[in-house]
Amino acid sequence: MGDFKLSASLQGHEDDVRGVSFPDPKVVLSASRDATVRLWKLLSSSPPTYDCTLSSHGSAFINAVAYVPSSDKFPDGLIVSGGKDTIIEVRQPGRQPSENADALLLGHAANVCALDVSADGRTIVSGGWDAEARIWTVGQWEGSIVLQGHEGSVWAVLAYDRETIITGCADRQIRMFHPSGKLVRSIRGGPDVVRALCKLPHKHPSTANFASAGNDAVIRLWTIQGKEVGQLHGHENFIYSLGVLTTGEIVSSSEDRTARIWNNNQCIQTITHPAISVWSISVCAENGDIATGASDRIVRVFSRSPDRQADPPTIQAFEDSVKASSIPQQAVGNINKEQLPGPDFIQRKSGTKDGQVQMIQETNGNVSAYQWSSSSQTWINVGTVVDAVGSSGRKISYQGQDYDYVFDVDIEDGKPALKLPFNLSQNVWDVARKFIADNELPITYLDQVANFITTNTQGASLGPSSSQQQVPGSDPWGTGSRYRPGEVDAPSSQQKEASAPKLLPQTSFLEITSANLPVIEKKIRELNSQLLEQGRKDISLNPSDLDDLAATIKQLQQSRPGNPSTGITSGIDIAIRIATTWPVEKRIPGLDLLRLFAAATPNLYTRTSSDDKTIVDLLASAGVFEPQAPPNHTMLAIRALVNLFNTDEGRLIADGEFDKIYALVEPFAKAESPNKNSIIAIATLFINYAVLMKGPTENADRALTLLDALTGIVNSTKDLEALYRALVGAGTLLSLGEDFREAAREAFDFERALERAESVSQEARVKSVVREMRDMLGKR
Repeated sequence: MGDFKLSASLQGHEDDVRGVSFPDPKVVLSASRDATVRLWKLLSSSPPTYDCTLSSHGSAFINAVAYVPSSDKFPDGLIVSGGKDTIIEVRQPGRQPSENADALLLGHAANVCALDVSADGRTIVSGGWDAEARIWTVGQWEGSIVLQGHEGSVWAVLAYDRETIITGCADRQIRMFHPSGKLVRSIRGGPDVVRALCKLPHKHPSTANFASAGNDAVIRLWTIQGKEVGQLHGHENFIYSLGVLTTGEIVSSSEDRTARIWNNNQCIQTITHPAISVWSISVCAENGDIATGASDRIVRVFSRSPDRQADPPTIQAFEDSVKASSIPQQAVGNINKEQLPGPDFIQRKSGTKDGQVQMIQETNGNVSAYQWSSSSQTWINVGTVVDAVGSSGRKISYQGQDYDYVFDVDIEDGKPALKLPFNLSQNVWDVARKFIADNELPITYLDQVANFITTNTQGASLGPSSSQQQVPGSDPWGTGSRYRPGEVDAPSSQQKEASAPKLLPQTSFLEITSANLPVIEKKIRELNSQLLEQGRKDISLNPSDLDDLAATIKQLQQSRPGNPSTGITSGIDIAIRIATTWPVEKRIPGLDLLRLFAAATPNLYTRTSSDDKTIVDLLASAGVFEPQAPPNHTMLAIRALVNLFNTDEGRLIADGEFDKIYALVEPFAKAESPNKNSIIAIATLFINYAVLMKGPTENADRALTLLDALTGIVNSTKDLEALYRALVGAGTLLSLGEDFREAAREAFDFERALERAESVSQEARVKSVVREMRDMLGKR
């Protein structure tokens, strides 16, 4: 059987290609950080050429793409994609991006990072940063079954069969669920984060039923009963994606620049890319070709069939691009040039396994990486090793000062990365705190940023000879020297402990303002068209309303967090109309806009205040706090209450309406099966009230009421974000004075709550805030 060779390079994306799907020999799907999903159709087979059409264009990066096979209802199948905006979009291939999607699946509270479709095409499985996986029924888009119990991002999902869904998680666990949502089995997936899963065919040589891989660079083979029966070693960094050929061979892609083919537990071919990360790999079941998506923005198709391979000049150009590519030194560790062999080594010595890498000092003094190809029995030049930022002992100049390191921090796609400068002589936590303050970032990023700095400067020492040695698998974000807040895995055991800063008391108000405004506007227009078709002109929006809505959306897009504007006006009345008069099932986008207006403009409060009525009364009259209200309606309303604290006018209402607000939200905190996102919002609301009491407003009865409620959340919630926020709120209240600390000790038995927090979370931020609260309570 021959080697895979390049069939085609598909260029068109403007940023990393994070996901690929290869459902048909004539169709490749790709998803990218450029916020698009592209459909590539084979135009000619000799040589292979493809035409690109845009399937979807959003406003935030897209991580995953999958394909639902054709059916009577959807003869062309469905393209499913998900990403940072938390929305899973379902769209027929023939539809234009400007047309309405077939479905927008709402439920995840954070970035959607994994998708899979069952073999029969009946179900979609998704995983996200919100520590949840969800099962969706194709064609019945309302609602989903939530697979709970994860304690980190769900990086991989696998619709194994009709009875089993498998998930891989940042908490290092592999879990098996029944489609009803019941957890069947949980096994430790290895010493680090699990990022990839694939089902193995019955003909696989081992007795394994599925494979997993992740940050430890090892592919593990498992039976469906959870027994590990094999390991595949060869990758040198995080493994992001797995697939399987009809022959039973496994394919994989990694942060080590390669895609690899495995047969009988051995790597039989290594395909090096001119990119740092090969994010995704997919197999075409019909012809056995594979597609990859990489950080160099290119989708590539590879084939074993000479009939489907590119012409020799194109293949040579690809190989030359690999040879000419640069490899950051941090990817290979410390190199002592004096001890490296010269060019004659690759003439004299053979490799021991496919993909083996050997560093060679060239005659010009450069260091080149050569990779052994077992099929051709030759060493192949796969790039030149270059010094990474901060890794050579040279200082980097930034804003007139010299630093040992200058990291890139991605906060929002489409905007330049922020720079995070760091000297080895500085305190990690001081630098992280200053970076967050300077860039007006949420304090919840603090321990993530500090741990990132610590991890990526391990092995470095002060002085001109300082160097950075990146241990494979030690970067918990999987992004090399680029950090993206929010994309958090389980911390590596190799991270060094640093003395934590004070997290309490919280002194600034929090807001919840992340949103995909174009999607909100599109949804309103779609729902409005449905009302018109139903003859509901009494409540529908007219063309001038839609123009005002578009103008207001643009104003919201241009508004800055923490800087309310009085210029936002016309769209407020439209949002109120949608949230209060439209049919209940169509009110979500209106409630979402009210949430955003609450933080963006004081005009919301002048338009919703008449006599003794306020925005609080308006929300209550919309029925969002009724026990039978849709959970997402309640959650958005509570988020709107959180955002009251962003303006002076809003804070006056929040202060004056405390009793009413507390009575509305408290039942949802004590519900038998509380909605996770609502609990997070309630804890955030109570934090803001605690911060308010650090100012001129201090009310002992109110503080004790909040402390009681927050203690209850700490004692009951299964969500780690809600737990952390409840602790911060309670700790801020403890800082008000000894009377409150005494109440916590005696009336609320807060020590028991702290013990419970420690038992359910090992996060550094939770440990830090518990330690501070014990200090305040006089107990260690």
